[in-house]
Amino acid sequence: MPALTPAIRTGATVIWCLFQLYIVLYPLHPIIQRPVHLFMAVILTVFFQPLGERGWRRIVDWLLIAGSLAAILYYVQASTRLIERMENVDPVFPHDVLFGTIVLLLVLEATRRVVGWSLLGVILVFFAYGFLGPWFPGWLKFHGFDPELYIEILTMTGHGIMGITTETSVTLVFYFIAFASVYSASGGGQLFIDLALRVVGRQKGGAAKSAVISSAMFGTISGSAVANVVATGVFTIPLMKRTGYSPEYAGAQEALASTGGQLMPPVMGIAAFVMAELLQVPYSRIALAGAIPAIAYYFALFMIVDLRARRTGIGSLAPDDLANTLPVLPRLHLFLAPLSLIAYLFLGYSATYAALMGTGVAFVAPFLRKNTRPTRQMVRPMFDDIGKQASGVAIPIAAIGIIIAVAIQSNLAIKFSTRLMEISGGTLLGAMIFIIIGCIIMGMGMPTVAAYIIGAVLFVPALRKLGIPELAAHMFVMYYCVLSMITPPVALASYAAASLAKANFMRTGWIAFRQSIVLFLIPFAFAFDDALLWNGPLWWILIAFSSLCVGTVAWAVTLEGYLDGVISWAERGLFCFASLAIIFAPTGTFWWGVGTALAVGLGVWCCTFRAKLLARDRG
Repeated sequence: MPALTPAIRTGATVIWCLFQLYIVLYPLHPIIQRPVHLFMAVILTVFFQPLGERGWRRIVDWLLIAGSLAAILYYVQASTRLIERMENVDPVFPHDVLFGTIVLLLVLEATRRVVGWSLLGVILVFFAYGFLGPWFPGWLKFHGFDPELYIEILTMTGHGIMGITTETSVTLVFYFIAFASVYSASGGGQLFIDLALRVVGRQKGGAAKSAVISSAMFGTISGSAVANVVATGVFTIPLMKRTGYSPEYAGAQEALASTGGQLMPPVMGIAAFVMAELLQVPYSRIALAGAIPAIAYYFALFMIVDLRARRTGIGSLAPDDLANTLPVLPRLHLFLAPLSLIAYLFLGYSATYAALMGTGVAFVAPFLRKNTRPTRQMVRPMFDDIGKQASGVAIPIAAIGIIIAVAIQSNLAIKFSTRLMEISGGTLLGAMIFIIIGCIIMGMGMPTVAAYIIGAVLFVPALRKLGIPELAAHMFVMYYCVLSMITPPVALASYAAASLAKANFMRTGWIAFRQSIVLFLIPFAFAFDDALLWNGPLWWILIAFSSLCVGTVAWAVTLEGYLDGVISWAERGLFCFASLAIIFAPTGTFWWGVGTALAVGLGVWCCTFRAKLLARDRG
């Protein structure tokens, strides 16, 4: 039987893909398509993360698969009753409690296998709170749930594991993951790396710059920091080490570049799809809002790399490294896939339709030229990648439905928001600092999407009460959940990069954190000025964007202490003040003007007059 498992696994993934295609053409009621989607994910999780290959462990795995199939049959058979029943009015039968318990156990075990105990522990705390609410002190106290009501909320309605998060996985996330897997299998990911090397490889710090550019492009189809690190880092990290970067710095740079992929339109990360569902806006609106912060992120990172390379004298890539890359021009037709996806998104088509069309083009485009035609050996790994990646997302975000249900049904979300405002003294900046800490702590031990959903439930209401627009509040929370991937002591992206670089984990994490300080400031800019989220006249948006770029360059100069030569501590202090004034002051205000004028003036001074004075002194 173990020998048959890979074939069964691939077959299950193909069936899942066919089901997802079917519901696009012939949509089913959510009470049917959500359980089918979720428990297909559980089945594939068992295949990809087995408990064991022999003995009782193997038996347990097959029991989980059988239980998942039984759960699908239960929801399909009971669909009419579940659709027509009235919540909190119609009775919950003993077999509902039995199957509800089985469903919860299946999802929790799958969550443990996919994410580990970090997220599962948080879920279990919230689950226990639903029972133990009457025994909690003060503002945490509530009436609690009896078992039947609890099962009904979590498994028989749209408030629990079959809620909005699972719906996002069903209707959006799966299709973009399929696109990313097909495009990567067709050679699109390697094309990004080779193109980046051709563009910036000959410049100072070319290896690090190629990591920035390739990770930004790969992030448009990946949306996962760790996956991005693994996909691009295996190539860029050795190149950085060969050109003079330390293993720790090379790993940190790749971690920073890959993490930004979750912020990079048009695909961004899974959290962006969930945000679109929570806000009930088209996904294209989220992608448009994320464009300027993402560009600012990578622009700041590129400038830090450039200034460091100029200060330390790290050179360009060796000719042999560039010669080993395949020609780019014969593969440019592979860009048709992401370009078609972007075009469909911004022409007003649904995100699902855009992803399907992009996937179709990604599948067909390699056949246009002989040098890119796929082989049969690529088919199974491609489907396996779809199954592994899609199930790895579907499981945790479904499990988070438990947290959302408990937080809302117990009024914990509202009470937590009120308490947060009291602790911060009702000040916006104080609340923001507490929220940043909360987002980073949550993101240290769980996927970005999980941390964002919890943060959206607990933190966004507080930001809204303090006057931050709804979209900006959600983007603020998501941004810091993303940055938690490079924030010690638990920095998953940094640790993945350190492993590839054979570097010290903690040193890599702290170097990445130091380089990312400017990135931590960007959310304050769009929170205080939503023109940076593409709100307002185009000319005003362009002014805000330009000033943000000036502010990030000023901070990069502050960090590296270099601009056309080493600068003094006094000059670094002035650049720091200018950067903070630009970022924290809304566009058009007095301090924004002061910061912009100071940054530009200092730049002119360092690059012209100061350089001439230094040259004269040397003469």
